[in-house]
Amino acid sequence: MFSAPFDYYRASSLKDAQQLLQQHPGAKVLAGGHSLIPLLKMRLTAPAALVDIGRIADLKGITVKDGNIRIGALTTHAELAASEALRKSCPMLAEAAAQIGDQQVRNCGTIGGNVAHADPASDLPTVLSALDARFVALGPSGERTVNASDFFQGMMSTALDEREILTFIELAARKAGEGMAYAKFTHPASRYAVVGAAAAVVLANGSCTGARVAIGGALPAAARASSVEQALVGKQPSAQTIDQAALRVADALSTDVLEDLYASADYRKAMTAVFVKRALTAAFSRTA
Repeated sequence: MFSAPFDYYRASSLKDAQQLLQQHPGAKVLAGGHSLIPLLKMRLTAPAALVDIGRIADLKGITVKDGNIRIGALTTHAELAASEALRKSCPMLAEAAAQIGDQQVRNCGTIGGNVAHADPASDLPTVLSALDARFVALGPSGERTVNASDFFQGMMSTALDEREILTFIELAARKAGEGMAYAKFTHPASRYAVVGAAAAVVLANGSCTGARVAIGGALPAAARASSVEQALVGKQPSAQTIDQAALRVADALSTDVLEDLYASADYRKAMTAVFVKRALTAAFSRTA
């Protein structure tokens, strides 16, 4: 299919992009295009204008400093996956990026475009939710930071205003004793997550002192599984403890579990517990 007609503008800077968004109400921001262009072609969205920010160099790159990671919104999935600094400071994010789509998608798709699109089957919203990421956006009122818990609001819906541009993603680097892992049931055609689970755990003196678990693919938006986290803290991570904690993920699955031709709601519920267990087992094995 072909998209509806639209005007195209290429922004030369962040300031230029902001001005274009104000001049063209309802315009969509175009980054790598691997999320937006399919929607345009299927006419699921039909903006009057696109503002292309893909060549703004200030929005690219990964910086790790003083225990904090800052990632430009235009950093591609391939760059995330190949980054040695990221593999050391936040291996789960690098590993998840390496599982997105195929090489062409990873070379063009960006972290900012991915999370701003907020597809429930995407990998990065789930991972960034488990990492307690912070999203920095620039709009007419200036810069603001939104926590992951508030950023993802529903099916392809985020806290971003239509005149705001996501500029950076910030998160804490891996701490001593912390292990993290992402596990997903991959759709064989699209490589989206039928179900995805991300876990970051901290182990001290043989006991779990902190846990963050997020699930994706099963709900309209990536969500933390607080009941699973609570079932782990203060306990030794035995196989039995992990099994029992993983089953608690049912508490996080509301009645709006996604369902399609590939997987029923009941099947997704069952698989979510399986992949939470896999993510937790892998995460605890990496705490050394």
